[in-house]
Formats: sequence, C-alpha cells, structure tokens
Amino acid sequence: MSFQPADPWPIELALRELGLHWPETHEDFPWGERALKVRGKMFCLLGTSDQGFFFTVKLPQSAAAATSQPWAKPTGYGLGRSGWISARFEAPSAVPEELLRDWMRESYCAVAPKALAKRLAAGEL
Repeated sequence: MSFQPADPWPIELALRELGLHWPETHEDFPWGERALKVRGKMFCLLGTSDQGFFFTVKLPQSAAAATSQPWAKPTGYGLGRSGWISARFEAPSAVPEELLRDWMRESYCAVAPKALAKRLAAGEL
C-alpha cells in the first residue's frame, strides 16, 4: 500500500524537532515522506499515514535487539542487511518515545561525519 499522508502525530513532530536540533541536519521529502538528513545522507524516515506512525533508522549496534520488538522489522529493499530497521505503530499510546529517541541518535551517529557523531555521542550537543 502506498504512503497516504495524514496529520502528524505529536511523536512525529517531537522527533523531527529533536533531529533538526542536531548539527547540519535538514529535512527533505523524498518519495513524499519526511526524511531527516545530515550532510545529505538520510538517518531517519518518519511520518504518519492512514496506517499509523512509521519510523525508519539505521542501527549498526542495536538492530538485533530492535527486531526483537513485535512492531519493528528489518527495512525492505535490502536495507535491513545494512542495519536499517522500520517500526510501525497503530496507536500513539504504543510508541516508546525514549527508545525511538535513542535509536534516532544512534542512526545520526552512524550516518554523520565522525566529528559530528563524536560530539553528539559525547553529549556536547
């Protein structure tokens, strides 16, 4: 089923705000979906559709743990082999916000230039 935009859930807006706070991050809309990128490289895809909230990130350290969650799976199109994980939630109350924030930070650090990732990981940002 194709992406059908819907009014964003508060979690989408909160995660967007968090990601845009990090250095050299910008927002883009490839395929009509919200993507957060650092220096042109995507680290998070998120949005709200008629099927709920979706979230995709690159998790080189915690992908195995992530896929143990019933709402998370390796991302399609072969991206799962590179540590990309996709999650989908049908109800706002089911979203583990702190965990998604941690995953988004891990994804940023995996994609960002080393100097930026190091600053974020050290808590400087």
